[in-house]
Amino acid sequence: MNAQKNGTAAGAGLVLGAAVLWGTVGPAQVMAGSPLGTVALGGWRMLVGGVVLGALTARDRDRLRVLAARSAWVPLLVCALSTCLYQAAFLYSVSLTGAALATVVALGTAPVTTGVCAWWFTGERVGASWLVSTGAATAGCALLLVPGGRPAGALGLLLGVAAGACYGLYTVFAKRLAADNPAVHLPTVSAVSLTAGAAMLLPWMVTDTAGLSDTRTLGLVAWLGLATTVAAYWLFSAGLTRMSATAVGTLSLAEPLAAALLGVLVLGERLSATAVAGCVLMLIGLSAVSLPGVRRSSRSGAVVVTVGEGPSSGAHMGTLVASDVVGDEVGSSPSGTGAGHAR
Repeated sequence: MNAQKNGTAAGAGLVLGAAVLWGTVGPAQVMAGSPLGTVALGGWRMLVGGVVLGALTARDRDRLRVLAARSAWVPLLVCALSTCLYQAAFLYSVSLTGAALATVVALGTAPVTTGVCAWWFTGERVGASWLVSTGAATAGCALLLVPGGRPAGALGLLLGVAAGACYGLYTVFAKRLAADNPAVHLPTVSAVSLTAGAAMLLPWMVTDTAGLSDTRTLGLVAWLGLATTVAAYWLFSAGLTRMSATAVGTLSLAEPLAAALLGVLVLGERLSATAVAGCVLMLIGLSAVSLPGVRRSSRSGAVVVTVGEGPSSGAHMGTLVASDVVGDEVGSSPSGTGAGHAR
C-alpha cells in the first residue's frame, strides 16, 4: 500500500514538474521580447521538441514498429491533430481575447473536457472527489487569471474552449493508445505527434521568419523546444502512466499557478488579493488530486487506495485493494493493461 501511495505521489510530482515547465512559457516570451509571430513560434517549438524527442526515442526501432500497426493509426492521428489544433486554437484565442482570458478558458476547461472525453471514449466514471477538487482548482484558476473589465467576443471564447477540448482529446487518446498497445512508448507518441503538428504549421513557419537570426529568439526557441516540450512531455508521459487521465488534467492547472509565481519572483509583478485567493484554491484542488485517498472496504475489511481519484472504469481504474497481495499495476485501463500520456 505504501508503495502504491509513493507511486501516486511520484506520478503527481512528475505531472506537476511538467506543468511548472509549461508555466515558464509566458515569462520566457516576455523576457525574450522576440518579434517572431506566435503561430510560427508554436510551430518551431513543436518542431524542435519533436525532432529531439524523436532522436532520443529512435534508438529502439521496435517503438516505431508498434506505432505502424493499423490499430494505432486512429489514436495516433487524433493525437497529432489535437496537438496542432491546440496551438492554432489557443494562439488565435489569445489574439482575440488576450492572453489572460484565453489561458483561463483553455486551461480552465481542459480538466472538464478531459473528464468528458474519458467518459465518452473509454467509459470512465467521474468520482465526486474529482468533481470537487477540479471545481476548486478551476475556480482558483479563474480568480488568478481573469482581469476585470473588458468584454470578450464569442469566437475567442469558443476557440479557447476548443483548445481545452484538444488537450482532453490528446490526453485520453494517448492513454488509450498505450492501454490498447502495451508496448507503446509514450515519448515516441509525443515525438510523432509534435513533428506532425509542426508540419501542419509549416506555412506560418516559412512565411514568418522575422527574428530567427536574433540570439534572443534562438534562445527562446531553444528553451521552449527543449525545456517546455522535450523535458515537459517526457515528465508528463511518465506521470500519466501512474494516474488517471482526469487527475492529470486537473494537475495541469498548476501551469497558470506556476506562471503567476514566476511573474512575481522573476518579473517583479504583484498579486492582488483575488489572485492570492485563487492560488490558495488551486493549491487545495491540486493537493486533493495529488494525494491518494484511503478507505476500508465494508465487505472484506481490505484497505482500498484510490490513486489520483478521478473517473474509474469498469475495471476500477486507479484503485487497488490491498489484502493479501499489494504489488499489482495501478492505474490500469479497462482492458487491464498499463496506460499512459498528453498536452
